[in-house]
Amino acid sequence: MGVVEDRIGPARPRDRFLHGESVEGSVRGPILHSWLRSRLLGLSPDQSELPFTQDFDPEGRLVRAARPVLDRLESVFAGSRMNISLADGYGTVLERRFGEKSMVKHLSPIQTVPGFVFAEQFAGTNGIGLTLAERRLCQVFGAEHFAERSQSSACTAIPLRDQLSGHIEGVLCLGYPYTDADPALVPVVRKAADAIERRLMEQSSARERGLLHAYLEAASRTGAEDHDGGGSALSMSELLQSELEQSDQMTLKEKATELMSSAQWGAAEVPLSRDRWVTLVSRPVTSPSGVEGIVIEALLPDEDERHAPAPAPTGPPPGPLSRATPRTPSTTARTPGTSGAPGTAAAAGSEDAAGVMVRGLVLVGEPEVGKYAVAARRRLELLAEAGNRIGTTLDVDRTAWELAETAVPRLADFVTIDMPEGVLRGEESARPTTEMRRTVVHGIREDCPFYPVGEQLTLRPTTPHVRSLTTGQPVLEPDLKAAFGWIAQDPEHAELLLAHNIHSLITVPLFARGVLLGIASFYRSQDPAPYGDDDLSLAKELGARAALCIDNARRYTREHTLALALQRSLLPRGLPDQDAVEVAHRYLPAESGVGGDWFDVIPLSGARVALLVGDVVGHGLHAAATMGRLRTAARNFAELELAPDELLTHLDNLMVRLDREEGGDNPALGSGIVGATFLYAVYDPTSRRCTMARAGHPPPALVHPDGTATLLELPAGPPLGLGGLPFESAEMRLPEHSRLVLYTDGLVGDRHRDLDVALDELLGALAHPDRTPEETCQAVLDAVAPEHPGDDIALLVARTNAVSPDRIASWDLAADPALVGEVRAAAVGQLDRWGLQESAFATELLLSELVTNAVRYGTAPIRVRLILDRTLICEVYDASSTAPRMRRAAGTDEGGRGLFLVAQLSQARGTRYTTEGKVIWAECALTAA
Repeated sequence: MGVVEDRIGPARPRDRFLHGESVEGSVRGPILHSWLRSRLLGLSPDQSELPFTQDFDPEGRLVRAARPVLDRLESVFAGSRMNISLADGYGTVLERRFGEKSMVKHLSPIQTVPGFVFAEQFAGTNGIGLTLAERRLCQVFGAEHFAERSQSSACTAIPLRDQLSGHIEGVLCLGYPYTDADPALVPVVRKAADAIERRLMEQSSARERGLLHAYLEAASRTGAEDHDGGGSALSMSELLQSELEQSDQMTLKEKATELMSSAQWGAAEVPLSRDRWVTLVSRPVTSPSGVEGIVIEALLPDEDERHAPAPAPTGPPPGPLSRATPRTPSTTARTPGTSGAPGTAAAAGSEDAAGVMVRGLVLVGEPEVGKYAVAARRRLELLAEAGNRIGTTLDVDRTAWELAETAVPRLADFVTIDMPEGVLRGEESARPTTEMRRTVVHGIREDCPFYPVGEQLTLRPTTPHVRSLTTGQPVLEPDLKAAFGWIAQDPEHAELLLAHNIHSLITVPLFARGVLLGIASFYRSQDPAPYGDDDLSLAKELGARAALCIDNARRYTREHTLALALQRSLLPRGLPDQDAVEVAHRYLPAESGVGGDWFDVIPLSGARVALLVGDVVGHGLHAAATMGRLRTAARNFAELELAPDELLTHLDNLMVRLDREEGGDNPALGSGIVGATFLYAVYDPTSRRCTMARAGHPPPALVHPDGTATLLELPAGPPLGLGGLPFESAEMRLPEHSRLVLYTDGLVGDRHRDLDVALDELLGALAHPDRTPEETCQAVLDAVAPEHPGDDIALLVARTNAVSPDRIASWDLAADPALVGEVRAAAVGQLDRWGLQESAFATELLLSELVTNAVRYGTAPIRVRLILDRTLICEVYDASSTAPRMRRAAGTDEGGRGLFLVAQLSQARGTRYTTEGKVIWAECALTAA
């Protein structure tokens, strides 16, 4: 411990800890562990706000017991800078007292006003929070506090326990300047805590106090005997807190409650964590007023044997309790009427294990109370299990089955669940009572004749099911033989169920957020006792928890259906007509939610085709809508004949703008668009050249005609949406009839397998030269796609074709107007050879205008090309980068009508730019006159 400026405590280790350095060994263990927990909780040392609540009782049981003690402490510390606080078991301060009244004016509300929560998960390391976490007296000095605001303070805090149950009811904490630290404060705090605990005990019933006093008196009579034998009588609180972890304490309490409910002499060895063990013994005790109860004590090995594992049982089981050795892992019981004084068991235990045993009270009470406690604990366990088991998926049907599986057999022997068909589709049902369909039938055996799953039900108004649906409350039918409304639904079916000994029923409507989702029916057959009010409450709680989970699943189903419909509406509904590639495609939505994957095929000028695949980050409607916007933009940019790398740059800029519009630069508006990956390829069948660029997308695969499959090495490029980073294109020549495979990462990205393994599986599935694109798509999905895809999968397989050289004609000419006629004549001759005489006039006129325009306004060299594809394509190249623009010519203008004539004679026209210049093109229908 050292002093730094006005701080006391491990200031330097604390600074090193906050900078991520190891301080093991230089700080007290509880303090270091609390620091670590505070950091894991994401707490900041400089935070000054704490949760505040007014939801506490200022006149509660703990406050009433502590108020006189607080008054005495206030008088003892009068005139000092002492801050006295009382907190409940959750860390909420209930009362504040001050040694010097004027301190209130100089302290912040956190230090003066009741209602602030000082639990460790909110306030970090402090006296109240650390005491609740460690469950024992704790002191925190100066820099040991996690918060900066408390660096000049110190505090001593102690838990306040209920002497009957050992449960921590609250914390008494004394806060003071570190300069006023005094070791004498510890006994003062202990004495005050004992006084508060005694006053808490006085608030218990006279029956409970009488039993505890009878036990304490018996223990005091044997205390000297125990001390001489080497043992020590511990109070319940000291026993449970000195050695045992919280999980071990809970285990002891549960076993002690079960022993109490048995109402007889007994012993049980309870295994604890870290191979330790404790022996519990139970014995009867009678209060001075004649109330009979059970005392549960724990016998702990002394220090030398506390951590030794319990040996395997050897020899015959022990005899009566007074001769049972605590190291024997067995449970024994005396018959009722066994004689012995109340303190006999404790004294005998110390005698048999002289020098190696310590004893302490765990529980005292009446057997019937123990039985109720066991039943209550089992109900709580079932509810806790329901919280873990129900709602593990966002599937309506599966969630309903989880409710049934949780309830059988601990609450019911059979469970049926009926739901409207609309709920199963994610909708709300307008007529739930007339649209019920049996969704779940589950029980301890399968031969019980309930209506089968899938059958539609029409419920009569007299049934308990309709009564539940009408009133919104569960209905209990303790005796089904007398439940005439239930029998009237289907007398023959009711007789069959009664013949299988089904005798009691609880129906629970499944309501959530005002929507009726169905009805759950719990049937009992094995237990002869009918259902009671406790069972009704438990079934209602189970139904309420399950209804929320079912409604979440229903809402998710609705959103998933809408997103999937939107996603599919934005994907291509059909592929365009083109001869450059033969295409097949697949799209599989993710099981967890629709994403933003898409593909497209776009015909371009010159018989070329663009292939693209993209993936927007995220899932749901937002991702699907973003995908639609991005796909539309990509089509528009492709129509502008942009090069792949330039197209990616424009899309990147668009994503940055969309992200900014969605609030990406302002966290208060929510998260914007994270980004997208994209792959764009342009294939030219006249040269068999393919130009590709990608933005953070998986590389495409190429399957050669001989079946060899490889991944193409392309510049990776950053994902779309980062902004300001360049993209690169790569050009390659593809063999005719090769297959180009484009896909999204949902195909190969799976947390259960390595990416390289998935890519190898993909190449293996592609290495079959005889497959068509359709067969290739199916083979890839069967071999590579995850069984339960966590992300969308888009797959595009394109088999390349090539334009035959005899369907291409080209001429080079100089920038001489006299050569235009020669090109027209050569073109007409080529059309005659292709059998397109009917198109000769229109093509001749169109070509004349394009060539004349290039000769007059373009730059040499000039090249003319005709391509016979689905249409007749006319292209004129020149080295100029200036594109002609169509305008409306006036009546007196001598020119300006050429492009107008081209537009009228062609079905499509445009301009595309190359690295050397531009190409003006036009397409004519083959039937043009």
